[in-house]
Amino acid sequence: MGYWQKILPVWRGSVEVWGMARFFGWGWGAPWVDGCDCQGGGCCWEKAQVSRMEATVLGGLDRFFGYTERGSSFGTEVRAGTVTFLTMCYILFVNPDILGAAGMPVADVAIATALGAAVGCILMGLLTDFPFALAPGMGINAFFTFTVVLGMGLSWQQALGIVFIEGLLFMALSFLGAREAALRSIPMSIKMATMTGIGLFLALVGMEKCGLVVANPATLVSMGDLHDPSLLLSLGGLLLIGALMRRGVKGGILIGVLGVTAIAWISGLSPMPQQWIQLPSLPTETVFAMDFTGILSVTSLVVILSFFFVDFFDTAGTLIGVGRLSGLLDDEGHLPGATRAFFADAVATTAGACLGTSPVTSFVESAAGVEEGGRTGLTAVVVGLFFLGSLFFTPVFIAVPGIATAPAIIVVGTMMMHGANDIPWGQLDESLPAFLIIILMPFTYSITNGITIGIIAWVILKVLTGKWREISPVMACLALLLCLYYAFVRG
Repeated sequence: MGYWQKILPVWRGSVEVWGMARFFGWGWGAPWVDGCDCQGGGCCWEKAQVSRMEATVLGGLDRFFGYTERGSSFGTEVRAGTVTFLTMCYILFVNPDILGAAGMPVADVAIATALGAAVGCILMGLLTDFPFALAPGMGINAFFTFTVVLGMGLSWQQALGIVFIEGLLFMALSFLGAREAALRSIPMSIKMATMTGIGLFLALVGMEKCGLVVANPATLVSMGDLHDPSLLLSLGGLLLIGALMRRGVKGGILIGVLGVTAIAWISGLSPMPQQWIQLPSLPTETVFAMDFTGILSVTSLVVILSFFFVDFFDTAGTLIGVGRLSGLLDDEGHLPGATRAFFADAVATTAGACLGTSPVTSFVESAAGVEEGGRTGLTAVVVGLFFLGSLFFTPVFIAVPGIATAPAIIVVGTMMMHGANDIPWGQLDESLPAFLIIILMPFTYSITNGITIGIIAWVILKVLTGKWREISPVMACLALLLCLYYAFVRG
């Protein structure tokens, strides 16, 4: 069924309902509605037509997104989108803080962050029907600021120009199907290790956010202060979410996040919003501020290559991991429609550069919504609408403390660990690269590092064990390019 064939029934049904209501004057000869005392007057007719419109719209949404077919519902998709947004809304204040260090105006970046995320989420939902949320990526925003601008000496306007070019390059490769071809050539063991590694990475992020794991100069990391009320409250939220989910309570993650937030606000552990509504202003300094001066220089080409690898593998890792968790991968571990997902990601990156933010990419926090039951693009659209709404309610959303979202992130990490069951641990040519992926993601604090080292190790082991025929041309090219990347770009 084509795109317009799916969406026209929603529009047509709404027009029919409202057109009839206006033509007949809301009620002469209208049927009675149970529980109404108007004896067939306008009230009955209005209720009947509103009910019909609601059924028509919801039916149209179901035909478009197909959430019933995937075992979900409208309410579940909305709840899943809410949970996903709550676990990733920290980007609304973290990204402006990081990019602000590059000299970018923080207020403009905050608006660009929300708008870029909204564009990415809504595009992903409508074009792919996947429950994947997008926003300016963590890690790649630090690369933008501390490596490209502060390290290489480029202006933030030039960095935005490079991001724009990278987005166009990604769009071209996505349109040609090159990104999906590369994703399909990745072995199953690498894909399952990616899912597991992302789970550990998420767990570490969550434990760091709540203070359970802290830095230690002697041992690198150590246990946090178990007498800290904030940590204890976060751990309580973790156990509450676990218990609710084990008992099959719908919305368990959302209940836990909101419960911890309410207690933190009331007890003073986290400040309440100073104001609830804030009228946004459009970005002024960052919109179309890209500077393409020296775009063909060696330095710029190196930066484009760096953004290319980081963005590609961050997105690929998220699509594989969250796609597996949501049951969207086929029997061979491929994600049908990945080309459209990559294209939506590329368009969002390009739009983000025009607005004034670092590359927009798929967020691993999408797994929180999937675990809550989200299975279709409606979840992503809901997240996008929340980001649009955050332009007016930014003080409220950013007031949700990290100790409230940390339990949700840890629980999601727990659920993603089952990917390890599908790794052939008895075959070292498969299990050793998988193991490197799993441990390097949290230990290097980078999804990209884990995937790239795992791919290189897999190819080398296949050659050394005489199984070189199992190496696809795409995997061989990826391994070669990644070796060159680490040798001459990353250093």
